[in-house]
Amino acid sequence: MGRGYIVEDAVEGYLSKLCEQQAGPVSGLLIGQSSAQRAFVVMATRTPQRDESAAATGNPLDKEWVTEHARQVSRMLPGGLSVLGVFIISDADAKDTLTTLRQLAFAVETLISSEHLWNPADDDVTDFVTLQVNPKTRKTVCRTFDIKDPKSMAKPADWKYQSGVCSSWSTVSCCLNVDMLVPLPDKRASTENMDTCLKEGLKLWAHQIESAVFLIDGKKLPEDSELTAGQRRNVRQAYTTQLLITSDDQRLPDVVQQCGGSLSVRGAVHSRAYLHSNKPKARLVEKLLKRDVVSTVTTRVQMLLEELQAEEEEKKGSSKDKQHTEQFNLPRRIFCPVKVPGPVCVCDYQFSDEGLSEATDRLKEMLDIDAAEEDLDTRQEMTAEILKSHVTAEPTVETVKVQEPKNNTYIGVAMATAVTLLATAASMLYLNDN
Repeated sequence: MGRGYIVEDAVEGYLSKLCEQQAGPVSGLLIGQSSAQRAFVVMATRTPQRDESAAATGNPLDKEWVTEHARQVSRMLPGGLSVLGVFIISDADAKDTLTTLRQLAFAVETLISSEHLWNPADDDVTDFVTLQVNPKTRKTVCRTFDIKDPKSMAKPADWKYQSGVCSSWSTVSCCLNVDMLVPLPDKRASTENMDTCLKEGLKLWAHQIESAVFLIDGKKLPEDSELTAGQRRNVRQAYTTQLLITSDDQRLPDVVQQCGGSLSVRGAVHSRAYLHSNKPKARLVEKLLKRDVVSTVTTRVQMLLEELQAEEEEKKGSSKDKQHTEQFNLPRRIFCPVKVPGPVCVCDYQFSDEGLSEATDRLKEMLDIDAAEEDLDTRQEMTAEILKSHVTAEPTVETVKVQEPKNNTYIGVAMATAVTLLATAASMLYLNDN
């Protein structure tokens, strides 16, 4: 028998409901957490339908549409949750859909992993599950592919439903102060160059997070120690964690770099991760929470990037003899509980000009969750206050002062997050760099 998948009973009910409602083939995503021994599937969500005109002429199992949905959903998953696989509801022969499922599996994983700023770990599980459900007989065919092996062949897997899969999962959380500066190319650079510079700058910051000292309830635990050692089994636990950036990572050399501006991200973010109850190790806790920190900051910056680029387009032809600074709010993170027993939540990002109704609409569209506004947890972060934009005299290259390496406080308690775009006409800036 192949890899085992322990699946929440609610997923069976959801798939059965789709079988009854849909007339044609339906695709969707399987969400949960993998461990070395087995995987846990806690929810499923169908791929949103395109508008009627596109659906009438398009393929109901459009690979690009499915992968884009997976990318959006991946951004809404806190640490410990990920897109584990895809499903298809179809009465076609399982052998006939194998090629389609294989293409979907590799396309989804490729797009999602392209947004990751961390290096793969040796213990990362590379199996990606595919599930076909026959809407008439309700027969399921479950297979896995090793998505790190382009030549991987389908392997059978064990798909087993169970109640309360995540009822005793543990929650780890932290609040981290963010203060980073990313150099950007001048205005003549292409959008592709802008994206590349931004991603490289975020990678440098992500490396600091990856190297940070990780404390659980104020203690540095051995990597192989069990998080729940000495505690009652199947009892839900919550842990507070800290990330301490060491002095070696904080003291960065000063370099001179030609650029047309810089992106400054400052504020505090709430991060959390969920852990299965199958003897999780401290090493896993650290990996999942650090990745969530990197993911939540990167997601917000990416969401705002188009808006910032649009602002830059509007400034074309404006005076270039002054240094101009503008500030924007990054969206805040809000959480919504999954309709299964346990602590597990998904998240969304709310811009300052949006109401909670927009968040509930996105949860319905992306995750097929019927959430009321009162179901949303908006207490973890609050919207930052925007300082008024101001214009200052442009400093000459000779008068620019070298910035001292920053020794930032590694833990913040503020719940505001903001992004500052500094677009300056100065040809040289002194920046801290790795």
